[in-house]
This record gives sequence, C-alpha cells and structure tokens, in this order.
Amino acid sequence: MPAYDADAVAALADQQVSWQDKALPAAFWGRTVAEVLADKPRLSQLPTPLMTLSAPGLRHNVDTLARWSAHHGVDLAPHGKTTMAPALWAMQLDAGAWAITLANVFQLGVARAYGVRRVLIANAVISPLQLRWIADELEADPDFEVLVWADSVRTVELMEAARSAHVGPGARKLDVLVEVGGLGGRTGARDADTALAVGEAIADAPSLRLAGVAGYEGAIGHGVAEADLEEVRAYLRMLAGIHTRLLQRRWYDDDVVPVVSAGGSQYFDDVAQVLAPLAKDGTRVVLRSGAYIAHDDGMYRRMSPLGESPRTDGDRLVAAMHGWVRITSQPEPGLAIFDAGRRDLPFDQDLPEPQLIRPRSDGEPVLTADGMTVTNLNDQHGFLHFDGVPVVIGDELRIGLSHPCTAFDKWGLIPVVDDPDAADPVVVDLVRTFF
Repeated sequence: MPAYDADAVAALADQQVSWQDKALPAAFWGRTVAEVLADKPRLSQLPTPLMTLSAPGLRHNVDTLARWSAHHGVDLAPHGKTTMAPALWAMQLDAGAWAITLANVFQLGVARAYGVRRVLIANAVISPLQLRWIADELEADPDFEVLVWADSVRTVELMEAARSAHVGPGARKLDVLVEVGGLGGRTGARDADTALAVGEAIADAPSLRLAGVAGYEGAIGHGVAEADLEEVRAYLRMLAGIHTRLLQRRWYDDDVVPVVSAGGSQYFDDVAQVLAPLAKDGTRVVLRSGAYIAHDDGMYRRMSPLGESPRTDGDRLVAAMHGWVRITSQPEPGLAIFDAGRRDLPFDQDLPEPQLIRPRSDGEPVLTADGMTVTNLNDQHGFLHFDGVPVVIGDELRIGLSHPCTAFDKWGLIPVVDDPDAADPVVVDLVRTFF
C-alpha cells in the first residue's frame, strides 16, 4: 500500500505561481511550477529577501537519519509540522519513514489531501467537530491510520463522549497513546499512577484503543552537558517503565503492536539508547525528529547528536536552508541595513549568521562574510555590523539560519537550489508549504 498519494504530490508542479509567492518575481507569475523550472532559473533571477533549500543537503539529511534509525533499530515518523511540505514528506516516506507526525487536525487535513496513510498526532484531540471528522475519515478509508495522545482521564472521557455520540459500536476504534511528561515540561502525565489511570481509561473506552506510550524529551532537556543528558535519559526510562507496566496489565488488544514514541532532533541518540531495547519484546519504537531534514546553522548545529560536536555514530547533518538578503542602507560607519526581518527569517533561537557575499559582477569570486554580525531584526529590516570585509549598498549576502520550525512557516513557496555555495546557483525545485 503506497504511503502517500504520489499523483497528488506530482500535481504540485502543475500549480500556477502568482503574486502570492513572495519568493518569485513578477516575470514568473502565471506560469506553472513545472514551466518555471523548465527554464532552469538562477538565484540571480529571484528577489531578496529569500529563503532557499539545498537539494543535496536535503537528500543527505534524509538519507543520513534513515540509515541511522535503521541501524539503531528504531522507526522514524518525522514531525511534518517542521516543513508542512507534502513534497518533503514524500521524500521522507520514500526513504522508509514509518509515518508522518503532525501537531493538530488542520495539519492532518493537509496530510489527508496528499494521501498520507499513517499519521501520528503528537497532541490530544478533544474537539468534538475534529473527532467526528477523524471518525468519518477512518470509516471512509480502511487503509488510513491515525494515532493521537491523551494525558488525563478527563481527556479520554471527552474523546469517548464525542465519538460514541457519532459512531456505532462496529466502527473502527481510535488509537490513543498515553502521553507521559515530566516536571517542568509541557503536557503529559507527570507520574506513573496518572499515566496508568489514563491507560486503563483508554482500554475501557468502547470507541478507543490503547496503542502505546509517547512523550517529548525535548521539553525536559536544556542542554548537552552530561547532567542534562542524564535528566533526559531518566525521563525516557520512566516512559519505558510505564509501557512495561501497561503490558503487564494486558490492557493492549491482542492485535495491537504497541508504540513507544519520543525523539525530537536534539536527543534522538538517547531515545534510541534507552528505548530501542523495547523492540525485542515486539514493541515499535518510533522517533519523531523533524528539524533534521533542514538542520541549521544555529540551535541544531550545536545540539543535534549529528551536529558540529557529534555524540553518536553516523554522518553529520548539514545545513540545508539559507537566507539571502540585500544591503539597502549604510546609515552609520560599520552599520548596514538589509531587506529582511522577522517576517522573513527565524529569530526565536538565534539571529541569522552572515556567511557569504555573492559576486558583485560576473567573474568575481564569492567572498566570506568575515567580521560581520547580525545584531537585530525588525519586522522587515535587519541590522548588520561589520569590521572586516566591507559591504556596500546593493551587496547580496547569504546568511545561515537557526530553527527550521520557525523558518518554513514564513514562506509559501521555497526555491531549492543545486549548490548554495555557487556564485549563481540553479533553482531545481520549488517546494510548496501549507501553514
């Protein structure tokens, strides 16, 4: 059974681009994506500000984590909310991903539009409207699978009430994972007794089915020092222990392969170390890393197990997203203003990192942006201080970005280039996002 609707994904190339796509100039409006790409446009034909993806970087990162996961005995359900790009989800599924993870029912609607067969919603769904829609989708498509979370008995009661009022006794049950949290974290049952009570409530609910245990260790960890990593591992051991106790109580249906899921893009090595042994007893251990596909030049470069200071075996991930900005003003010595701000670039974890100055004319080399620092972003302006290589009005810079989860949402259509280090990269794809 195909993991997604390949025809629907391919049809993205037939969509016309327009004034709504800020990455493309007016000369391209009214043409389809396929028509634009057929001319092999170059970066110099696109306006700034701009965000691009690296074709070889995306391919490297997808293949790297697919190999790593297989080697360490875990499945991968990449968190699709990072990109909200069905074409990139397809790339991950083609590389062997078990499912796509999403955060809410709107995102599930996007996945259904592109035929994604298995979705893990890393959240509780308690809206009766949304629960009824999911129930209808499950009834309409026997190959569609969705798993949701619950961290309290009250959540289970609300889910069961909404579903039992809408579906008959013979309807497919909704798979639910017990969400386990930790002190200082986000959602999730804070202790084993609460988690077990949630599991029992799910098992007793006529229209629900206990499907496993899940949590997010990224809300627990705060760094990569050994003390921080041990805090993460302790949380993961609690997750595993609760799953073992659910097994002992025989609350899983006989036809269920239990899922134990954790793993963002910062601690997936610890997740595999602690949880992968559960697979020996028939449990499916699922990572939900999402940001790895683009990686970055900031938070994940520092924090990823396959970043600049790798903590595990395997190839290092590479930054596959970049910003491109143009100097528009030099109001003071050593200060330049560029044409991108918070509406264009992520800023919640780190400010952008100046990397390259594109050639000012044909034949000139690409220059390294030494001595340059981005010190602030306004809505549509960026502040660049420099004391090394000088810049002048009109210069175009490549900048490194931090935190993919707040980068993709600023762009509805993202050019993919063949070589971000080239003087004038070729655009080889246009990725559509749905936020």
